[in-house]
Amino acid sequence: MCRVDEELERLLDGIGPRLRALRRDRGLTLEQLGADTGLSVSTLSRLESGKRRPTLDLLIPLARAHRVALDDLVAAPATGDPRVHLKPVRKGRADVVVPLTRYPGRVQVFKHLLAPREPKLVSHEGHEWLYVLAGELRLLLGTREHLLRPGEVAEFDTREPHWFGPAGSTPVEILHLFGPRGDQAVVRTTPPAGTGQDCSAASSGPLT
Repeated sequence: MCRVDEELERLLDGIGPRLRALRRDRGLTLEQLGADTGLSVSTLSRLESGKRRPTLDLLIPLARAHRVALDDLVAAPATGDPRVHLKPVRKGRADVVVPLTRYPGRVQVFKHLLAPREPKLVSHEGHEWLYVLAGELRLLLGTREHLLRPGEVAEFDTREPHWFGPAGSTPVEILHLFGPRGDQAVVRTTPPAGTGQDCSAASSGPLT
């Protein structure tokens, strides 16, 4: 029984430093995170310092704000094993997301299978990098539209209104990297066949 209690204490003690590292990796202040989660700066500070025990009602909004699984906040991954144990997550009717990184870090990596759906522009803090594995990806950046085929890459600041999904009636498979806010939008694609449109935009630097 004592060993179980010790293990529980070890897990609880590790949550605070993990939360602080995740917030700093994303470049967020306590005030910004508080605005995203609805939690007070005092509560967040006490959680990170270990002065307040984490509970589900505190950890769930933090996991949502940081876009990580709840178990990534609660327990660090096993050490000494380089294999990534993939856990596909179904989103909506047909979308499937496979997290490829388990521990909250500077850049989160996902494999997405996106089903056809209506475009809806969104914007938020961060930087995204997309690589098309199979199918054709339609990317909307503000008023601009781009078509990406297998092997092509797009990179952009997510503060610009954006949407991406299948270009046609069949799903598209992509690698999706999400990280802290980066430079202005960068898109590297080739023009659709039969058009002379230039679909590239310059930037001061790529996602790092």
